Amino acid sequence: MTIHGSSILRDTITMLLAGGQGERLYPLTKVRSKPAVSFGGKYRIIDFALSNCLNSELRRIYVLTQYKSDSLNQHIFEAWSIFNPELGEFIYSVPPQRKLNNDWYLGTANAIYQNMNLFSSDRKAKLVLILSGDHIYKMDYLKLLQYHTDKKAHLSMACIEVPKEEATRFGIVSVNAEYKVDSFIEKPKDPPAIPDNPNYSFVNMGIYVFDANSLREIFTEMEEKSIPSNDFGQDVIPYMIMTGREVYAYKFIDENKKSQPYWKDIGTIDSYYSSSMNLLSVSPDFNMYDPDWYIRGYQYQFPPAKTVSHEGERVGRSLNSLVCDGCIISGGLVERSILGPNVRVNSYAYVTDSIIMNNCTIGRHARIRRAIIDKNVTIPEGYEIGFDLEGDKKKFTVTESGIVVIGKNEILPKQ
Repeated sequence: MTIHGSSILRDTITMLLAGGQGERLYPLTKVRSKPAVSFGGKYRIIDFALSNCLNSELRRIYVLTQYKSDSLNQHIFEAWSIFNPELGEFIYSVPPQRKLNNDWYLGTANAIYQNMNLFSSDRKAKLVLILSGDHIYKMDYLKLLQYHTDKKAHLSMACIEVPKEEATRFGIVSVNAEYKVDSFIEKPKDPPAIPDNPNYSFVNMGIYVFDANSLREIFTEMEEKSIPSNDFGQDVIPYMIMTGREVYAYKFIDENKKSQPYWKDIGTIDSYYSSSMNLLSVSPDFNMYDPDWYIRGYQYQFPPAKTVSHEGERVGRSLNSLVCDGCIISGGLVERSILGPNVRVNSYAYVTDSIIMNNCTIGRHARIRRAIIDKNVTIPEGYEIGFDLEGDKKKFTVTESGIVVIGKNEILPKQ
């Protein structure tokens, strides 16, 4: 296979769908969309797809926003204004504008349909790469684009191998021996197997490469025939298969350098918590420390983190934790936790198995266990969270597994 990556990259427009409400992540999504939620201390969820673009040398990116986009727009401006328009590079936030009708975005495909002008012929776009802004993974998109070009496909869809017994929870892609897609099935009871790996099924990752002309043609056809085209999985892909288009599955190649491929759609508070806590492992499933695959986020201009005091029981310590710049652990104990930028943990406080986001203050003698505390929250002196779940449920959001969640800027009631 001959790699002609530079021409492929020049011919590709990236459309990143970042309008997700993330209702099941409430209250973390009370004031922001799902892609803008913090992850790993210093990043936002959208940073992982954008970092994949950067590592893949894709530098023409539209971010399609919709719900509660203020935080996301600010983050893109502050963290990702690194492209030079004079060289044909850019990253732009694109809100819904009711360009073609009076509706907001009605689904993944409708968001692309309403912005077809962004990959019109005068934009020199032969390929359209469509990504989700709320998944965490590492992927070299050039390999997918090369595969698509070699197959002469109308659509190539990235798929990850999942054991058949687990595949009933996902949208499953059925393929022949050449990986040409013959059907797409949502949450089947008996998932079709991969021909060369019969114990596994292909799960749709929501990562698509379209031939730009074909995509415009398909939308036009479906509109003329009054066929709904709001969603790729439910509408557009089945139509393409039915009408004989060349649709291929691309087997996900993980750049994470682990034995098991890593791809997470963090859809609930419990999955968010478990994925975050896994980052604290000796060898976490997702490697954020790979010098060959940098993850970019906004770099706050804070001083280094520090621990303060070593006097009797008043010892500032952090154990098995991620601690971001600007944090001061002043005579408190932090273990198995993630502290975002500019967090203050005061004397005799105890924080364990928790996620504390930016600009929070933990008061003296406070105790926090198995909690997620969003930005700009002050925990009063002596306050306890996570030790009396029945009491916590009266004041905060508590998940089925017992994770206590406190929203951004929340003022805590008295105990």
